[in-house]
Amino acid sequence: MTVESLVRPNIKALRPYSSARSEFKGSAEVFIDANENPFETGLNRYPDPLQWNLKKKISTLVRLPKENIFLGNGSDEVIDLLIRIFCEPRVDHIITVPPTYGMYKVSASIADIAVKEVLLTTDYQPRVDAILAATTPQSKILFLCSPNNPTGNDMQPVLVQELLDKFPGIIVVDEAYIDFSSQKSFSQYIDQYPNLVVTQTFSKAWGLAGIRLGMAFASREIIHYFNKVKPPYNVNQLTQKAALEALNDTKTKTDWVFTILRERDKVAADLAAFSFVQKVYPSDANFLMTKVDDPLDLYQYLVTKGIIARDRSTVPLCEGCLRFTVGRPEENKQLLAALKAYKK
Repeated sequence: MTVESLVRPNIKALRPYSSARSEFKGSAEVFIDANENPFETGLNRYPDPLQWNLKKKISTLVRLPKENIFLGNGSDEVIDLLIRIFCEPRVDHIITVPPTYGMYKVSASIADIAVKEVLLTTDYQPRVDAILAATTPQSKILFLCSPNNPTGNDMQPVLVQELLDKFPGIIVVDEAYIDFSSQKSFSQYIDQYPNLVVTQTFSKAWGLAGIRLGMAFASREIIHYFNKVKPPYNVNQLTQKAALEALNDTKTKTDWVFTILRERDKVAADLAAFSFVQKVYPSDANFLMTKVDDPLDLYQYLVTKGIIARDRSTVPLCEGCLRFTVGRPEENKQLLAALKAYKK
């Protein structure tokens, strides 16, 4: 298996759009090549289409060359591009392992790509033998989420590595919640596995969900195809600026993560003490999946108190569960006070 052998023929043959900012590299005083408004607003020029300044900063943080980094309009763009690069509509399929992040299936469905689902084990780990048994030559991408959404647990590295050794397609490890985990990022294996793509985001630990910035770490060959298929200016100037400012203040992010982890442990212990709570699942993320006696009733009760949780009770292997994001200390106190007053 090679990456090139997995790429759709039309993508390999694609001649990408050449933007004005990608054709000229260097400095100049007068730019009259891109039909921009010439009056200075700070935003009248197109942004760097490959976001090199931002990638250089991220490179030092994740300890990967900038050439192994792709930036997208949220991780959702990364997911969408992967499916378009590797999956032939009505021919190929992806494999997901429910319960998991719902956008893998949605993005595949939009692209007219079938989805094979292989349930996780009851302790939310991938069933390697079952995944491989479901694999065919048309199995182009396997999506894994670690820490997993909505269950909160890390995937065991030994199981992921076995899949990396045996699965004949692209494996995506979605690490949106990695900053809350004690487990190392799978990006450390990029050089070892050319079929590995690791995604991360600025939406969670960095507190920048509003700027929509996702990251992908992969081989230079996969990054080449990302850049070939993406829109010319997929990450806007305001997003790049906000991310650079955040990366210059990593202490704030570290402090936030520390507080969230401390609050996570406290809220988990307090939740477990309620009589209507059957189980609080261990979490390596910034949320707690919690099994309760009557999830719909409790959800509606919390709504009346101005508190919005996430009902996951209809998701396979999450029956009876609500998902609580760990909030600020005062928000967590408000949640617990409401739960103390809850009467079924």
